[in-house]
Amino acid sequence: MMQNAKENFLIAALICIVTGGFLSVGGLYAMGGTIGISGIVLFLVGMTMTSQRSMTPEEIERWQPSAEKMPDAGRVMFRVDVTLDEPIRSTILCGPCGHVSAVDGSKPVAFQCPKCERTLWDEEE
Repeated sequence: MMQNAKENFLIAALICIVTGGFLSVGGLYAMGGTIGISGIVLFLVGMTMTSQRSMTPEEIERWQPSAEKMPDAGRVMFRVDVTLDEPIRSTILCGPCGHVSAVDGSKPVAFQCPKCERTLWDEEE
């Protein structure tokens, strides 16, 4: 079975619609119209398909970023992901060591990595 079929149909539709538009502006009306209408059909088919990327609420709640090091950009790099739905939870990825920490609530005012003990940020109010 084809993976990401919905996304593939939508990308193909966008390419056909844009190509059909350019050909129509260029004077090739029959070819541009055919490709453009085909793009609209592909778009409608793609929008009616269900995406295979659905996650259960339990999988969404357990999600956290992969533990990997981030490149050095002249300062300490980190990544903070905060859930929008209850329960509010923040995951913090330390760039230098690649450790992922989970904190209940939104982004803390200051954070120090428990593994490498580097201060990732400290926002004084």
